[in-house]
Amino acid sequence: MHHAKKFAGWLAAAAFVGLTASGPVLAQTTLKMAYALSESSHYGAGAAAFAKTLEASTPDFKIQQFPNSQLGGEREVIEGLQLGTIDLAIVSTGATLNFVPQTGVFDIPFLFRDLAHARKVLDGKIGQDMLAEFPKRGLIALAWGEQGFRHLTNNVRPVKEPADIKGLKIRTTENPIHIAAFRELGVLATPMAWPEVATALQQGTIDGQENPLSVIVSVKMWQLQKYLSLTAHVYGPALVLMSPAVYNGLSDADKAKFKAAGVASAQAMRQFVDKVEKDGLETLKANGMQINTVDHAAFVKAVQPVYPQYYKQFGKELVESIRDTQ
Repeated sequence: MHHAKKFAGWLAAAAFVGLTASGPVLAQTTLKMAYALSESSHYGAGAAAFAKTLEASTPDFKIQQFPNSQLGGEREVIEGLQLGTIDLAIVSTGATLNFVPQTGVFDIPFLFRDLAHARKVLDGKIGQDMLAEFPKRGLIALAWGEQGFRHLTNNVRPVKEPADIKGLKIRTTENPIHIAAFRELGVLATPMAWPEVATALQQGTIDGQENPLSVIVSVKMWQLQKYLSLTAHVYGPALVLMSPAVYNGLSDADKAKFKAAGVASAQAMRQFVDKVEKDGLETLKANGMQINTVDHAAFVKAVQPVYPQYYKQFGKELVESIRDTQ
């Protein structure tokens, strides 16, 4: 009898040791993080920083990355976050327009003077108030990331002032906020899906396109385009989003860790953009692209007639408070 009792006690102890040993392993949750570009892109840099920061602060979560739109386009990804089938994502504001329309205000051309101005607005009250709108749409916005400024490339001539851009056939995204300004400048704005752009440039059905330097460099645009004009016409933010299904179930301490990982992710994207603004131009120059700066003030003036339309859409007070941020 004595032996049996001892054995039972030993079994219980062994079971207890087994439980504690496998405890952390059992508790670890793997979360899916989706984004549209490659791991070597600014989004990839943001995702890596997010995973590193979060995993260093808690053993409870592991991040599994799904780059290159593996889980669908940005719209599907946002719907996945709402449904809880995707846990985290880095997306452009082009995709959030349908969910939180106010985010479109940052897409107004020639609204921001430079990167420092844009970052100050996003990190300040205006940007933070906008993040607070997301839960109303079944989404959690952790931080503002970045794509950088969009610039113009074409094969016809260097664009230095508004007169130079008139009559050029330029591929744009399907963003009505951008298209309105391009039309005001006399551009033949041609919305087109990105996979079709290379062929259209080769065949000369369009003269040019516009994108952030990170994209212009990564797709080796010098093979297709001669001139790069640093128009900085639209600033491209990005967003680090999370599914409420996961976020709302977290303790306050864990919520803070995800928030911190979001901030680290945003920081990594901005560092990537700063680097590509320098090194990227060198790469493009070395590959024979002709690069020029533009008369920014003249462009700002030239798109002014479109601004009443933006005031109507987003509120004059909001647009002006962004523009006047010092």
